[in-house]
Amino acid sequence: MASSSRCYLLTICIMQLVVTIQRQVFDFLGYMWAPIIGNFFHIIAVILGFFGGYHCRPKYLTVYSVWMWIWLGWNIFTICFYLEVGTLSRDSDILNIGTESRSWWEVNGIGCQPMYNFTHTTEDHVLFSKPISIEGCLLEYYYVECIQAGVQCLLAVLGFIGAVTTLTLCTEEDDTFDFIGGFDTYTAYHSPNKTSHLHLQPIYSEAKYRSAI
Repeated sequence: MASSSRCYLLTICIMQLVVTIQRQVFDFLGYMWAPIIGNFFHIIAVILGFFGGYHCRPKYLTVYSVWMWIWLGWNIFTICFYLEVGTLSRDSDILNIGTESRSWWEVNGIGCQPMYNFTHTTEDHVLFSKPISIEGCLLEYYYVECIQAGVQCLLAVLGFIGAVTTLTLCTEEDDTFDFIGGFDTYTAYHSPNKTSHLHLQPIYSEAKYRSAI
């Protein structure tokens, strides 16, 4: 049971690393600094969760479990941001931290043909200027971002379940091992001293020894 739970957690961690690194690459291309920072911390937490599950380290698993809730909340906020829930707007600078950069998928999606309005074409204009219109996109960029965030939410929930299960089983194994003397190195590897009923007596008493001298 413990091994299957551990394999499940390790599989989820590997999947999280793959999709997060893929997401990090495109966030770097779009200069989306808030998601870049979030992805960086998430990669660290997933690595801790992987080693915590592999070596059965409760502290690592606890950190991973807590971070899954934070990561879940961040991705839910990302979905709400791109869908403009409430007062949120996709044109705000929350995710790019004031750099006026845009999602890489906005102009580089499948079939997208952006049109810009500037006289001097430079790389910075192409990267940070909002196009006048974008035509032919097979899927709008905000839907792509929402799908990525949704996958992260799903993996975060599955990872939390796997971490809690593994943490519980590891704790039970540690308690059982300690009960049988697993952590008591003296009792585990040294048998108790046997009391001997045979008492050795000196051959000569002290008085005889002196008289002999």
